[in-house]
Amino acid sequence: MPSPRVRWALGFVAAWIVFAPWSDHAAAQTVARCGKGWLERIDGYDVLHLKGTPREMGYQHGALLRDKVRSNMHNILDVKGETTLVEVAGLKVKPRQGIELIISIQKPYVPKKYFDELDGLAEGSGLKAADARAGNFIPELFHCSGFAIANSATKDGTLYHGRVLDYAVDWGLQEHAVLIVAEPDGGIPFVNVTYAGFIGSVTGMNAEHVSVGEMGGGGLGLWTGVPMAFLVREVLEKGKDLDTAIAIFRDNRRTCQYFYVVADGKTNTAVGMEASAGVFSLVQQGESHPLLPTAVKDCVLLSAGDRYKLLTERAQKGHGQFTAQSAMELMSRPVAMKSNLHNVLFEPKSTKLWVANASPDKKPAAEQKYFSFQLSELLKRHPEATSPELPLAAK
Repeated sequence: MPSPRVRWALGFVAAWIVFAPWSDHAAAQTVARCGKGWLERIDGYDVLHLKGTPREMGYQHGALLRDKVRSNMHNILDVKGETTLVEVAGLKVKPRQGIELIISIQKPYVPKKYFDELDGLAEGSGLKAADARAGNFIPELFHCSGFAIANSATKDGTLYHGRVLDYAVDWGLQEHAVLIVAEPDGGIPFVNVTYAGFIGSVTGMNAEHVSVGEMGGGGLGLWTGVPMAFLVREVLEKGKDLDTAIAIFRDNRRTCQYFYVVADGKTNTAVGMEASAGVFSLVQQGESHPLLPTAVKDCVLLSAGDRYKLLTERAQKGHGQFTAQSAMELMSRPVAMKSNLHNVLFEPKSTKLWVANASPDKKPAAEQKYFSFQLSELLKRHPEATSPELPLAAK
């Protein structure tokens, strides 16, 4: 998913998109329970509910998704990790070697709660603690698209926030896709579109109607700071509004070159942001920038080259008519690359989201079914009392 600049573009010819609306009566089954946590499957999609302290949530995650966590981490660290080389400090090394260096650099900047959660994940899944940590720092080696449209840009003024994740589909992450619904002690409940074994976030939304998506750039080697995936997680747990979300990126020490779109459904506002090591800048809705010369009213449009030109042309053409369905079509190919791992459309005001993942045979997420969820409804759900209960961690 390397990207020299944020890639955003729009498309209107996605007749093959399957739209699956949320329903309280959607086919759902509780798979198992563990303490305050539980795993259910809604229309075939794994939805993992976590609740409690960092250690408790990590243990629930590991225990309830034990096989998928172990399979995912084995594939990342052992299978792909043995056949892939990455550049670290000018040298080509295996990912595990690079990750161990990155962890040693970033450890002083990572809140202790995340290491506690990783220790719980390791205990619950039976992984070595070092493997759980290494797998969760992988995003620092790789870098990816998105948009926000609202007010006059959409048919009824609704804010839509789209996110295209173009990670390498040949790593098989899509086979371990999970929607995590987390209720951390002392934090804001949130939904994290992620994969078994990953506690950080690159795509998520919280119960305060704030959504966020990451897009990678360059800057490999600039790792002295908080890992990107944990910064996004901090926004989900603490971002009460757009201003507090922005402050989390602004006030923490940052790494590499990353771009973000952050949206607030309460105020119908969004920003594009570069929050990289030594660089912090915002692009407001309808605002131009030296690298983004064509402003479109009530839109955040970030891209480069021909993609940016196409994005602005199509944003202008569809201005004032966008709905949830046509906003999903904005993420169709070729906006989404062949390595399109997942696409997500957020409607932060209602906390609805639509999620599509790449297929097991590596076809882009943009060409797959979109599953529909609503965070406010997921938070009201309860496990079936008769479902299997897994043992808690040893005291």
